[in-house]
Amino acid sequence: MPAPPEPDDPVARSARRKVAGRLLPLLLAMYVVAYLDRANLGFAKLPMQAALGFPDDVMGWGIGLFFAGYLLLEIPGALLVEHWSARKWFARILVTWGLCSMATALVTTAGQFYTVRVLLGLAEAGFFPGVIVYFTHWFPRRDRARALSGMLLAVPASLALGAGASAALLRLDGAAGLAGWQWVFVAEGAPAVLLGLAVPFLLPDRPKDARWLTPAERDWLDRTLADERREAAAAGAVTVGQALRRPAVWLLAAGIFCTNLGGYALAFWLPTAVKGLLAAAGTAADDTAVLLWTLPIYLCGMAAVVVSGRSSDRTGDRKWHCVAGQVGAGLFLALSAVPGQPWAAVFGWLCLAGFGAYFWIAPYWVLPTLALSSSAAAVAVGVINMCANAAGLVGNAGVGELRAAGLGDAGCLLALAGCYALGGVFVGLVPVRREGASTA
Repeated sequence: MPAPPEPDDPVARSARRKVAGRLLPLLLAMYVVAYLDRANLGFAKLPMQAALGFPDDVMGWGIGLFFAGYLLLEIPGALLVEHWSARKWFARILVTWGLCSMATALVTTAGQFYTVRVLLGLAEAGFFPGVIVYFTHWFPRRDRARALSGMLLAVPASLALGAGASAALLRLDGAAGLAGWQWVFVAEGAPAVLLGLAVPFLLPDRPKDARWLTPAERDWLDRTLADERREAAAAGAVTVGQALRRPAVWLLAAGIFCTNLGGYALAFWLPTAVKGLLAAAGTAADDTAVLLWTLPIYLCGMAAVVVSGRSSDRTGDRKWHCVAGQVGAGLFLALSAVPGQPWAAVFGWLCLAGFGAYFWIAPYWVLPTLALSSSAAAVAVGVINMCANAAGLVGNAGVGELRAAGLGDAGCLLALAGCYALGGVFVGLVPVRREGASTA
């Protein structure tokens, strides 16, 4: 059997370019919609809470219970992508989570609110892990990190899009008998359903199903991916128990858990905090104006993903880029909570905090492969990702309880700032090798 062309061969270049150009835009659109439908509760929170009379602790638990449902089916969902059909599984996920998001517009009691949030988490579970598995079916190892970096743009992009779109939807208050906050869930859940109906026709499962690849391109891709799987198998597997005995795994898990305690809570509670800080600075704003004030903060986050990815690639440093983003986000959040500042200063600190809050993400996900062997890193990523999502439950419920206990916006921001800083401390303790060095 002849050897496949080298990566710089015209067939290889053509195959890699086609795969990225065909698959990444659709996957990015799916992830934007996914993150928007889990986070749009933050945009609708202020008028929804006023209309339904839910206290802050109810809102906090409702936000956090999404992650309880998500954690239950995260691993089974990834296995279905590996052993069944990615396009069918993604289609099911999109349609059901879109319907669950739209159903949030119908809640009237705390019990209904909790139920629909758990169902939304169950519906979306397995999507992001499934995408990571799907990458291994299409992208050679050298291309996966760049593909993942492109996907990470979806997080701040969805929040920026959601802030602007939700502000417009809130103005539909009363249209067709629906409140503005109800329009947020109906209008932002519908694209997931439409994408779900289209995915079976647009997303092939494996290279053999891609008619847009030539036979030579399919052959190169199949052989390259098969060779990488054989190399990984020959290197030996690491069990979950063995991975959990390695200190680097727990330092990385603790780092992302603490950081996401602040990050997820900030994403959902930012409009509430901005409204409180505006009032404290003597500037009144309605719910629509508050969302527009958050938009530049998320745009700074989008810029941070690009800047950190390019800078860490150029320098080869991952750990200290990650720590700088975590500590920077904590520092600037803390500065935004200092009383007596004019709103311009507060807003500047929040924009810098938004930059730091997304600066750390891309370099962080390279760290497992630098701190661990390839086999151990593969096991560790699953453990780390579960800790990252568990933080969403704990962080949001915790903020709700703190606010219900009487802690104000400044106090909550200081608590989130401490979470970011502590995450940076844990990541700073992770021993990493230089990129390009041999793996122990």
